[in-house]
Amino acid sequence: MPVEWRFTPDDVARLRFAFSPMWELVASLRVLRAPGRHSLHLPWLRAVRPRLREVDLTDLFALVPVRGYVPDFLTPPPDTPLPDFAAELERVRATPPTTAYEEMVWVQTSDPAALRRFADDPAEGVRRVADQLRAYWTVAIEEFWPRIRALLEGDVMWRSRMLAAGGVRELFADLHSTVAWHGDRLVAAKNCDYVGDLGGDGLVLVPSAFSWPDVWVMYEPYLPMLCYPARGVGTLWTDGTPPCTPEALAALIGRTRAQVLTALAEPGSTSGLARRLGLTPGAVSQHLAVLSDAGLVARRRLGREVLYRRTPVGESLAAVS
Repeated sequence: MPVEWRFTPDDVARLRFAFSPMWELVASLRVLRAPGRHSLHLPWLRAVRPRLREVDLTDLFALVPVRGYVPDFLTPPPDTPLPDFAAELERVRATPPTTAYEEMVWVQTSDPAALRRFADDPAEGVRRVADQLRAYWTVAIEEFWPRIRALLEGDVMWRSRMLAAGGVRELFADLHSTVAWHGDRLVAAKNCDYVGDLGGDGLVLVPSAFSWPDVWVMYEPYLPMLCYPARGVGTLWTDGTPPCTPEALAALIGRTRAQVLTALAEPGSTSGLARRLGLTPGAVSQHLAVLSDAGLVARRRLGREVLYRRTPVGESLAAVS
């Protein structure tokens, strides 16, 4: 059964990307419940499972089954390109009890007693859920968020370039095997049947680490949104050893600047490069400024973040061996 959105020219113009800490948090609950289906996240699982012994996740596990529908109020569509977790948590906490109840009844859970308790007092249920989300974030995700965000930044920069170069057909060509572009329609294969116009609201595209290997969708009455696995998610938990720097390039522009330019095989932020290369953010910033002045890297602002990528001249220079 497909989800199908029909696009107008205004909708195409309003395609946009955003990150969501809350989406990562909720999707990671499925990784906890079914690690065999999400094996690439095993390093994260080994790190966080011992920490969760004292964390109450009863309501979250009841509302987020291994498969099937998850109440939409747990994952509000991002309203900025780079939302803050605290702001997203307040949106969850502000969910009207009637909305929470209406969405909760659609969940196929393995803990019906927990859902009955939620249904008896949805306002108190929302409060408990928000408190559990906060506790779970602090223990399981907050430490790793900079690494996750760096992955999402690279995906957005890559796909923005594809959109600019080849339009929406090129953008959706390899987004996910279950997503296809047909003229003026985007079709996603899901276990629900929906066909509708975007109505000028456009579509929010949300790259995700923990959603892998699936895509998630939201539609009316919420802002239309498609959450898909971020490019390169298989490298998320690797050590991040800096790439080998060609000696000729190091001799030409200096070893550290050569390391920075080589590391930008995928777009990245100052903080992400600093973590990867073992340098201070200040040092990376200085080298990026020199590379930018030389026309070897370009910058693009995404919310409060600035992402850097190699220019065509920088790509040619990085190929020096």
